Amino acid sequence: MGRYEIKGFSFAFGTKKDHLKCEKAKHSLELLRETGTEWIALCVDQRVETRRSLEIRYNYNRNVTDIELIQFIEFAHSLGMKVCLKPMINCMDGSWRAEINFFDDEGSWAKWFYEYGGYIVHMAEVAQYTGCEMLCLGCEMLGMEKQDKRWRELISKVKGVYGGPLTYNTNHGHEMDAAWYDELDYLGTSAYFRMMKNGKNVPANPMEPVMDLTREDMLLSWQGVKADMEKFHRKFNKPVLFMEIGCRSARGTACQPWDYRMNHLPYDEDEQALFYETCLETFSDTDFFAGFFWWDWSAFVSEDSKRPNDTGFSIYGKKAEKVLRKYYAD
Repeated sequence: MGRYEIKGFSFAFGTKKDHLKCEKAKHSLELLRETGTEWIALCVDQRVETRRSLEIRYNYNRNVTDIELIQFIEFAHSLGMKVCLKPMINCMDGSWRAEINFFDDEGSWAKWFYEYGGYIVHMAEVAQYTGCEMLCLGCEMLGMEKQDKRWRELISKVKGVYGGPLTYNTNHGHEMDAAWYDELDYLGTSAYFRMMKNGKNVPANPMEPVMDLTREDMLLSWQGVKADMEKFHRKFNKPVLFMEIGCRSARGTACQPWDYRMNHLPYDEDEQALFYETCLETFSDTDFFAGFFWWDWSAFVSEDSKRPNDTGFSIYGKKAEKVLRKYYAD
């Protein structure tokens, strides 16, 4: 029903060493392929201790190895799927990666970009070796985004080893913050945009869940998002890509779809499915819009994953999966 260049899903966030070797992971990807998904954003993470750390740690007992990553990308390609390799940073103290920021400390910025650049260029080499169809340069690194000169230098190094399309994953509401996006091929964002009553009315308490959103409310909300994304496109003249987007299967989460902590909210497949359907409908056949990497599909999805009352982001076996299949169908 929908025409999108990229019919994608994020895959294997939080994966640890040896996970991608498992037959369960391969079977999970096969199940994802059956939904009509043609692309995966293969999520690979490295750790820093805190948001002020200057060293990216590779843990030989935890991290996915290059060999394991290469073999899994080859398996994805054998299924006819395309891969966007997505290296990410996570903070071990629980800080959000967006908070990594050294403000006016030029010495720390130089050290950090030396570390981060080494990580990204290494991932670019893996992407080139395996023929990945896209490389994401980072995810939600809001504190770094104003470092224009350093990003351009890093992108130049990446282009020296990787010849494919580049994107970057900023966060919703920050699409206009950086100038160096003109170096990218796709303008990526985490599209956890708030769904609102009548498409505009925010509750008195912005963190108060809205429990009675209708289809019309969501369509109006997405129309506002669509207008903002067209402005994003016009600024850089590049296609827009939702590098992350999703909603939990819990009532009230469509108004704050980024949330993963409000475990008290009641199970609701309908709201999640409506979030998917109204978004897919709104952006169908939109010239400036490239597509989606929905959040997220586990490396270990199986029949056992169809737990009753699972209020997480997973759509496996839920109504939202049926919606996705309908819109991703050839």
